[in-house]
Amino acid sequence: TQETLLVESEEHFQQSLAEALVEETSVTVNVRLAKSFPLPIENDESRPRIDLVVFIINLTSELSFQSAEASLKYLEPGYFLGKVCFMVTNARSSSVPAERLDAVRRLAASLHCPLLFAEEQTPQGVTNAAERLLTILKAAAGFVPFTTPLYLSNLTRCTLPPDIDQPSFD
Repeated sequence: TQETLLVESEEHFQQSLAEALVEETSVTVNVRLAKSFPLPIENDESRPRIDLVVFIINLTSELSFQSAEASLKYLEPGYFLGKVCFMVTNARSSSVPAERLDAVRRLAASLHCPLLFAEEQTPQGVTNAAERLLTILKAAAGFVPFTTPLYLSNLTRCTLPPDIDQPSFD
């Protein structure tokens, strides 16, 4: 059984993504939901080991980004060795400031974590996001032969283009 924790402050996409992950029949996935870190102290000793922590960031919301960023300090450093990824929604929205996407990219790159983009508006978009997460989750949980979470993280981590700090001419 693979354990994943979906962290989203506004809970827009979290539930539909969790349902898509659980419906996947090729693996057994337990999905935990949280708004932010730290997690509550109660049940701490009985809480299962989490194989992958996914921070879901709604790019149309500054609060969503701030909540994910504030939650990071509560994670044990070992999680950043291939057991954390970021998933952003609403990247295509015209109301998203380019600086916010750049900030998320910088954050993911600084932590050497994968950055995934998800289309939450359609069932197919949710399914595609779940499939991408399952690929990472299988490696993070040790179910992919000859692949470690750290190796996968190095292959999929977010990198910054050299001109990320240059002004945008959109």
